[in-house]
Amino acid sequence: MKKKTIKPHPFLKWAGGKRQLLSQIEPFVPDSFNTYIEPFVGGGALFFYLTLKKAIIIDNNPVLINAYKIIQNNVEDLIKSLQKHKNEKEYYYKIRNIDLLEEFKEWSDIEKASRILFMNKCCYNGLYRVNSKGHFNVPFGRYSNPNFCDEVNLRAVHKALQGVEIILGSFENCLKFAQKDDFIYFDPPYDPLSSTANFTGYTKEKFGKNEQENLKKVFDELNERGCKVLLSNSYTDFILDLYKDYKITLVSAKRAINRDALKRGNIKEILVSNYPIKSGV
Repeated sequence: MKKKTIKPHPFLKWAGGKRQLLSQIEPFVPDSFNTYIEPFVGGGALFFYLTLKKAIIIDNNPVLINAYKIIQNNVEDLIKSLQKHKNEKEYYYKIRNIDLLEEFKEWSDIEKASRILFMNKCCYNGLYRVNSKGHFNVPFGRYSNPNFCDEVNLRAVHKALQGVEIILGSFENCLKFAQKDDFIYFDPPYDPLSSTANFTGYTKEKFGKNEQENLKKVFDELNERGCKVLLSNSYTDFILDLYKDYKITLVSAKRAINRDALKRGNIKEILVSNYPIKSGV
């Protein structure tokens, strides 16, 4: 009997994750390209969905990048560490607040990766958020049986990451690697739909209008190089005007992370592309 291949999926729940949008994004993926580059990898939904031989993933969140590297190189040790955690409120807060103590500096990278996977699955609403000092500050989620040690998926992710270059840094780093016919997918922190909708708590750094404009300059540079570039963002006047020289397609997304449960419905998003899209899209 042929052994069933397990398709990997994101090992962390991440604000703005694209698992719900994959069916709409897939037709925009070029039929052929050289290296896949994702400068805001986050949970990596599109990366894991695609079968890739050459890929570079980038993010400026050191906690996230450490987790990717540990899964790539030390997945069995990570699994052993995850198995030691307990879904208990008092224990959760002890683990959450450990980075406030001096002893946290002595923790290994494996222990730090294990900590963030555990907290991500056990915290309220699966939200990754840090304060201005970079400390994780999401309360306990009170879930009955969270799967914080998904061994099957972690091993599938480990396999998918073999040969992948994992880089800690800003989105501009893609310019060091991108060449003609590479495919770059940008999924940045979105331009807020309102003054209260701006969630950029993935890192202590914020992502405002200036950063969006700098991203557009990088998009333009990649276009000049002959790269195939795709970008997701909010359906706002600012973004529509910023990318008016490119093809803009409206898509409908369902957001699972919102402090107001009534606002976790469908919202408009856009996909910006600089190359011909498959017919029928």
